[in-house]
Amino acid sequence: MTFETFKSLIPKIQKMSVPGESSHFIMAPEIRKQELYKIKIEERNPRNAAVLMLFYPKDHQTYLALILRPTYEGVHSGQVALPGGKVEESDHSYESAALRETWEEIGVPSNIIEVLKSLTKVYIPPSNFWVHPFLGYTQSLPNFVPQEEEVAKVIEVSLSQLLDDQYVISKKLSTSYAENIEVPSFELNGYVVWGATAMMLSELKMLLKSAIEH
Repeated sequence: MTFETFKSLIPKIQKMSVPGESSHFIMAPEIRKQELYKIKIEERNPRNAAVLMLFYPKDHQTYLALILRPTYEGVHSGQVALPGGKVEESDHSYESAALRETWEEIGVPSNIIEVLKSLTKVYIPPSNFWVHPFLGYTQSLPNFVPQEEEVAKVIEVSLSQLLDDQYVISKKLSTSYAENIEVPSFELNGYVVWGATAMMLSELKMLLKSAIEH
């Protein structure tokens, strides 16, 4: 999709209601859905995090920035994610946390990002976080500066690839809550994207497809 086409969809995107949890469940393993139905999330006193779905132009096409987490001892080691992280006391909103984390992790300053809307929050049982996603864009190609401790690589995914259903796959994975299970995933630029990130991208994809069709 050209960046001009993407920008022409912005007024629609801003007015539309978001698809909601049902769009997340398309990319959630069956065992995770069952777990989410059982647990009382608020009793766990979850923490909050915020992420940014950042679109930008590259060679006149529309791209989305994802990040590859480094390999480390932890639940999100080596995973593909959206730039973002824990909400700090100094953040005055979830949106400002998403912008701060985007600056810290991939070096894109908040003053060149226009945030269009918030999407539906996702609960992550292993780390006990509510993740609040935001959709934004820049008018020009950012100069990415990955934060070495947090980001092994910035993965630039074309919007056309995200919207193409042939990149939705099922993959046998071992997760933090089950061994060797079938997990709905995206395969983007050769990377397998699953879990909470895939669930958020599923809602994003549904929102954008709806904007295109209407």
